[in-house]
Amino acid sequence: MYVMVSYDVVEDKKRNRLFKYLKDFGVPVQKSVFECDLSPEQLDRMVKGVERIIDLKSDKVRYYPLCKQCVGRVVISGWGEIQEN
Repeated sequence: MYVMVSYDVVEDKKRNRLFKYLKDFGVPVQKSVFECDLSPEQLDRMVKGVERIIDLKSDKVRYYPLCKQCVGRVVISGWGEIQEN
């Protein structure tokens, strides 16, 4: 399952910790956006780990699942390409 993860974390320390954590699951493509190719079990483990790091009342993380066909239709303006783990 291909997933785009985006986040907005208020506290610098938590944001840095989250960035390092997400690098185990995907590739950062912007400061707060990751591309991840995960099994359902890996996605579940990632979400649970994220929820241990962030403050659920002030931070937010969004997970956008993409089908394989959708990934193939992604358009990028500027430099870069779809990342694979």
